[in-house]
Amino acid sequence: MTPFLLYGQSGPVVTLTMNSPETRNALTGNMAPQEFVQACERITKDASVRAVILTAAGTVFSSGGNLKHMRELFDASPAALRTWYREGIQRVATALYNLEVPTIAAVNGPAIGAGCDLTCMCDIRIASEAASFAESFVKVGLIPGDGGAWLLPRVVGMSKAAEMSFTGDSVTAAEALACGLVSRVVPADRLMDEARSLASRIAANPGGALRLSKRLLREGQHMRLESLLEMSAGFQALAHKTPQHVEAVNAFVEKRKPVFGDDF
Repeated sequence: MTPFLLYGQSGPVVTLTMNSPETRNALTGNMAPQEFVQACERITKDASVRAVILTAAGTVFSSGGNLKHMRELFDASPAALRTWYREGIQRVATALYNLEVPTIAAVNGPAIGAGCDLTCMCDIRIASEAASFAESFVKVGLIPGDGGAWLLPRVVGMSKAAEMSFTGDSVTAAEALACGLVSRVVPADRLMDEARSLASRIAANPGGALRLSKRLLREGQHMRLESLLEMSAGFQALAHKTPQHVEAVNAFVEKRKPVFGDDF
């Protein structure tokens, strides 16, 4: 069976490519959830990885749920459906959002429903001019079962998230840039070059510091300032004792480029 998610690595940068263009890279009715979880576990365990790019084959980033497959769920019980969500798409949300390594969504085309939420699970979003985004669950009589009601407001704010969720309307790449859903829009033929360039700039920094910095950003979304300061003090004490910090300071003083190892 052809894998849904292709895993490629070049130096410290991993590229995950959704590779089911015939289904418009739908995230249900296949092994996508399991493959995302496995890829995130692999990345977390590999200290050499410092940045991740998520993109897709074909002209669509992801159509979200496979509506043809959802017809098979009509006769499922509520209990079975609850389990299906918890063991399926919701595992993607927790695995990708909580991944220790910085992530970049390189959105090559429409990101619909769960596909839109998938981009919000990443830290940074870069869009092709051909990209569009829609929180479209309401149009098929559903709600965001993948955590979109938690993810989207944290990216675009409550008012815009409510507008997108209640209308289900699509927004263009330019509109996504204006509301902060993406940080930049680039020509389609430059998308992966831009994503790789950004990933390289991120990956030039020490892996341990990157992972700790991301964890602080995540925890800071729900912690009190005092609690985050306490965590920051502990993380900083660890960082001060890493060989990467010593190398960075020595390289600065000696006016040379630092060389960072993979160990923390």
